[in-house]
Amino acid sequence: MRTIKAMSRHPDRPARLAVNAMFFTNGAIVANLVPRYPEIKNALELDNTAYGFAVAAMPVGAIIAGLAAAWFIRRFSSARVATIGTMIASVFVLAAGLSPSVALFAAALFLVGASDSIIDVAQNAHGLRVQRRYGKSIINSFHAFWSIGAVTGGLMAAAAIALKLPLSIHLLLSALIFTVVAFLAQRHALPGSDDDDRAVADPTEVADGVRKGVKIGVIAVLAALSLISISGAVVEDLGSSWASLYLQEMGALPEVAAFGFVSLVGAQFVGRILGDSFTNRWGERAVTRMGGLLIAGGMGLALAWPSLLGTVLGFAAAGFGCATLVPAAMHAADRVPGLRAGTGLTIVSWLLRVGFLVSPPIVGAIADNVSLRTGLLIVPVAGALVVLLSGVLPGRSAGQQPEPHGVAGA
Repeated sequence: MRTIKAMSRHPDRPARLAVNAMFFTNGAIVANLVPRYPEIKNALELDNTAYGFAVAAMPVGAIIAGLAAAWFIRRFSSARVATIGTMIASVFVLAAGLSPSVALFAAALFLVGASDSIIDVAQNAHGLRVQRRYGKSIINSFHAFWSIGAVTGGLMAAAAIALKLPLSIHLLLSALIFTVVAFLAQRHALPGSDDDDRAVADPTEVADGVRKGVKIGVIAVLAALSLISISGAVVEDLGSSWASLYLQEMGALPEVAAFGFVSLVGAQFVGRILGDSFTNRWGERAVTRMGGLLIAGGMGLALAWPSLLGTVLGFAAAGFGCATLVPAAMHAADRVPGLRAGTGLTIVSWLLRVGFLVSPPIVGAIADNVSLRTGLLIVPVAGALVVLLSGVLPGRSAGQQPEPHGVAGA
């Protein structure tokens, strides 16, 4: 029986809680800024295209800095990179909120993206270290805590807007709170090198094509995994960058419009809480395919028949559908044979930033020349792409391992 007493005996439970805290802070810090984007956009007097290019500075920074993540992890360890990087990122988020010009706003977002790309790889690398010790899928639960952090940050921002709290005070309080959380997480992380407990990847766990003897190269596998993660990133990013603006265009008040983003990350959190049990039961391939169908269908219907409630529900469906996409792609990338620790993870994480780079300006340009509603059609298209590529992921029988230490559940 899965009991709290049994869970507490697992020797790596403190490290699991530490990873939860890493993901939580990573989600919360940026999410405190996102619902205040419309306020910043108005203060800087930006049109949709200029705004789209400004927020695209974040993925540009991520792309430029992202490939350094593996080196940082091997040099300083994944835990230190994740927690110290979070503290640094909180300062850049504060700077973005206080920027008096579009150039400084974009520069601050560039630094947020650069630090976030390295943090993202580091916290996933440490989470996969802990998962290997547990011997079953728990990576989605870590990403669920990112969603908890994002919801927390979004609600903090919505409250700050309702209370008319200045951006400076709001983001300074956020930075202080989550810096303390990151510091405490560092104290309970796994010690030693990230190579210490790295299992040798089994080629039979990477893709159906490999299991069946089809000669699929490492580059092809990483490309497919990257496209799945890019699709998940596009859904998340469009919810972050455009949900509040789209709802305001439909007539929602600013504090109500914030719930477009909150509904997406809230549903994403639920999907990630359930994701590990779904994955352990049905396999990453089936769960990913169903997620793609939910994104395409849910958001497609919301855009076809727009209403405030329907749009919020559409963003929620997209959030639930994309919940396990990035974790599944990263897990598979970390097990691609013949690569050093963190290399496959770094490559897929770096390439998924392309989605963050490309989608905001494209949607902004479409919004200015056609409509924002038309621009958001990228979301159901991303869902359809996930359905087509889901076969690269392992099925139910691949990679299942007995739980160590005689512990059931966690």
